[in-house]
Formats: sequence, structure tokens, C-alpha cells
Amino acid sequence: MSHPHPDLSDPPAPPDGGLRIVALGGLGEIGRNMTVFEYAGRLLVVDCGVLFPETEQPGVDLILPDFEYIRDRLDDIEAVILTHGHEDHIGAVPYLLRERRDIPLIGSKLTLALLEAKLTEHRIKPVTDVVKEGERRDFGPFGCEFLAVNHSIPDALALAVRTPAGLVLHTGDFKMDQLPLDGRLTDLPGFARLGAEGIDLLMSDSTNSEVPGFVTSERNIGPVVDEVFRTAQERLIVACFASHIHRVQQVLDAAVANGRKVCFVGRSMVRNMGVARELGYLSVPDGIMVDQKELDDIPGDRLVLVCTGSQGEPMSALSRMANRDHSIRITDRDTVMLASSLIPGNETAVNRVINGLTRWGARVVHKGNALVHVSGHASAGELLYVLNVTKPANFMPIHGEWRHLRAHAKLAALTGVPDERIVIAEDGVVVDLVAGRARIVGAVPAGYVYVDGLSVGEVTETSLKDRRILGEEGFVSIVVGIDSTSGKVVAGPEIHARGAGILNEDFDEVIGRIEDVLRDAAGNGVNDLHQLHQLIRRTAGKWVSDNYRRRPMIIPVVVEV
Repeated sequence: MSHPHPDLSDPPAPPDGGLRIVALGGLGEIGRNMTVFEYAGRLLVVDCGVLFPETEQPGVDLILPDFEYIRDRLDDIEAVILTHGHEDHIGAVPYLLRERRDIPLIGSKLTLALLEAKLTEHRIKPVTDVVKEGERRDFGPFGCEFLAVNHSIPDALALAVRTPAGLVLHTGDFKMDQLPLDGRLTDLPGFARLGAEGIDLLMSDSTNSEVPGFVTSERNIGPVVDEVFRTAQERLIVACFASHIHRVQQVLDAAVANGRKVCFVGRSMVRNMGVARELGYLSVPDGIMVDQKELDDIPGDRLVLVCTGSQGEPMSALSRMANRDHSIRITDRDTVMLASSLIPGNETAVNRVINGLTRWGARVVHKGNALVHVSGHASAGELLYVLNVTKPANFMPIHGEWRHLRAHAKLAALTGVPDERIVIAEDGVVVDLVAGRARIVGAVPAGYVYVDGLSVGEVTETSLKDRRILGEEGFVSIVVGIDSTSGKVVAGPEIHARGAGILNEDFDEVIGRIEDVLRDAAGNGVNDLHQLHQLIRRTAGKWVSDNYRRRPMIIPVVVEV
């Protein structure tokens, strides 16, 4: 079983007649999916998504793939193919188009419509090309075939890529619901046909590789949603992903059956459902929708609100309701339904929202106590089925954390894929498919690029470390005036602390020590401001550590007068 090594070096030049594959995101993480295929000097990009920040990344809005690997080769990109419309697959496209605006974007009708609505906010007019399952298109040396897959958003596609180096099947995100709400099945006959043709490399979704069996059908959720509607006392608030059109359709159907009006709350929810309705993916009965301005005029037992915030996002509508920071006030007669799966890493944030809602007396229905959501990703039984149907010569698990990738690799081994033909890679690892064999040949930079407000890439790991220190330990500022000629202290030191748990007057004890250190420095002819800063920082830092066992950020300010 081939796997990355921490000491991987720069890759050699791409081999003649070989296909190079580099994932710039999506391996070892849930999100930031982006894979670059290279053949004969030309590039094909599959997906370009974002990763959402965790608590140890304070102030960060989004995390992008690192485009450095392709930045000098943007003109070599034939197209960007988007497998479906989730943010972790399309969210970084606006930032890639800032580098080259005319890159063709290829995807299904719904995927491109959701993306175009997003790009309008970025004031970008893209070059798009709508494809559908069953179609074949050539993009430079890449022969692409699109296959239908079932997922938690309509119009998802798998992608077969043909080059002289071999046939690659990239499943995208998929599951094998045999009774999907929209009747659109994963194209298993197509997978089998490609398997009979001879798949040289299978790249398959690993998210649920640790979950045994098969994913429950979406149809099983309908009766549970109906029961929640029937037992809700007054208002019903449903939180789900702004892209989960199937779930919103179930809510609309239940609202009609129970005589309730529906209001979409949250900018992304309103935007996405508007697109879905316009394209016919969402059926909205006449007279059921109401505007948020009309809510006070509708009895609570005749109302359902559909909002974002199922992952505990701090600025989402549901989180603000839980914190009483929203015009919609939660009461003890409200029912809240979190109709989504839990993304790994969001457990604490979601539990905080559930507790906040419960504090105000709301009844909270979630995946832990009711079947109100099923995953959009294939479980182990389905993944085994795909491996057996496709019979790949080489296998590379994608889309998952390390534990998911390794679990999927074990499934491949069980179906007979030789260990030496199973490639477990991580972001930036370079895989070459040559003469029917896939091998790791090196690695390229594929770090995190942080979006913070309007800045992209300006926030570094050092900046985040400083933010964490400020948030956890506070800071201490020390202002000193020194004579520019003699170096002697003529004013201060004046010390102020914020968030350090130390009163300003408690620093009186260390002032003398700082004065002594600066006096000695002046006597030794030390007048470099950086050196003086370091002396002050070390002196104050040692005193704080010895007396309080804390490590606040210490900010010396030396003013020459």
C-alpha cells in the first residue's frame, strides 16, 4: 500500500505519455476539494472548493486551496469541471477566477446556476458550459464522460477521464440511494461498463468508509418530518444546509399537508432556493411562501421557518436565535429541527446551539434523537459494491480525513486490489499514472490560504498563533521613553494589561526590574530598538510566568525622546 512520506521531495518532470494527478485539497480533510490532472503539458481541474475554519483559526472566514502550483500555468488550464454545487466543491472558484477570468467552468445546470449566483456577488461574469449525464466532451487531451450520481444535492456528476495514459474514474461525492426523491439513480450500469473497459485508476469518495452497510433512503425521512410537524405546538424552525434542496422539498410538502406557511431565513438559503425554484428543482405550491416582514401577522402554529445554521456557524440565523441576537425570538412553544448531518469538528459548536435553544425552552429535534437526516455519502457496503463493479487496476481514496482514506483503502484490499496498487495520498502529493501503474513521485506545496474579510492569503500561521495567544492569554503593553542620546529612561515604564487576568497595579513590582535592565543596556551602549524590545519582553515575560504561570503577548513600545 503506497502512502506519502514526510520527506517527499519535489517531483520530477511529468513523464512522457503519463498522467499526473495532484490533489490541492480534499485529502486528509473534509472540504477544500480540488484535483489537478496533467497530460502533455495541459491541465484539467476537477472541483475548486473551500474548507470552513475551526476554533483554532480565529477570525478566518474561509480556507482556500493553494493555487501556487498552477499559478504560473493558468493558461494551460483547459477547464474546471465541477462535480456538484456544494461549497466544499465550488466555493473557491471566485478566487481562482481572479487569477484568470476566462477559465471555462463545466458542470450540470443546477451546479452552474448556484455558482453563477455566487459569482454575481463577486462581480464576475464566468464562461460556463452546461453538461449532463451521458454526455462526452473533449477538453484538450482529456476525453471526459459524465455520469449521474446520487448525492444530497441534485444534479451531481461523476467524471471519467480518458487520456492515452489510461482511464480514470472520479466518483465525486455520491451514494447509492435506490429510492431517491428525484428518481435520479447513481449510474451503476455506467460504472460497470467503464469497469469492463478497464479502469486504470479509481478515485472514490471516502467520507463514510468507516460506516458499515448502506445509507438509509431519503424517503424514510418523510414520515419523521411529518410527525415533527404534527406534534409541533407552535412555530417550527428547520435548519439545514442552504444547498439541501431535497430536504427543503420535504419540508415544503409537510408544510402543505399541515396547513403551514413557509419563510426562508438567511441570505444563502433565500438565494439558493430561488435558483432551485427557477430551474424546476424545487416545487413550491402557490401561496405557501411568506416574507420575513409578514411573520408577526401569522399565528405560530401556522408557520415554519427554514434557515441555515445546522453546523453551529457563529453568524448563522440559528446561532443568533440561540444567542437571542436575532429578531426571531425563541420561546418555550417552539420546535427546532436540525435536519443535517454533523460535519466532523463541528460537534462543540452544534451542541452549543442546541443548549442555547433548549435554554429558552425550545424542543430540539436532531439526528441524535430522530431520523431527520441521512448522509449524502456512500457507506462501506456501497463502496465495496462500486469497487467490485469497477475492478480498478489502481485505487486512490479521496474526499476524507486520514481515518476515512485508510478505511477505504482496506475495503479496496478486501476486493482484491493489490496493496502496491493502492495509493494513499494527502494534499500536495504527486501521483503519476504510467504504463498502468499509479505511483507517488513527490510533493508540491498545498498549504492553507486564509480568507479574512477582504484579505486573501495575508493571514499566516504566525498571525493565527498571535490571535490564539491574545484570545487565550491576553496581552500586556509596556511603554517606555528613553533619551535618544544617552539611552536612559526618561518616561515610564507604563504598563497596561488586557485579558491577562492581572491588574495594572500589580505590575508595580516589575517596573523596577525593567528600569534596571534598561539602565544596564544604556551603560553597555545598547541602543538598538529591537534589542531593547527583546530585553523588556524577556524581563516582563519571566516575571509574569513566575508569578502567574501565564504567557500573555507582551508588546514593548520604546519611544526615543
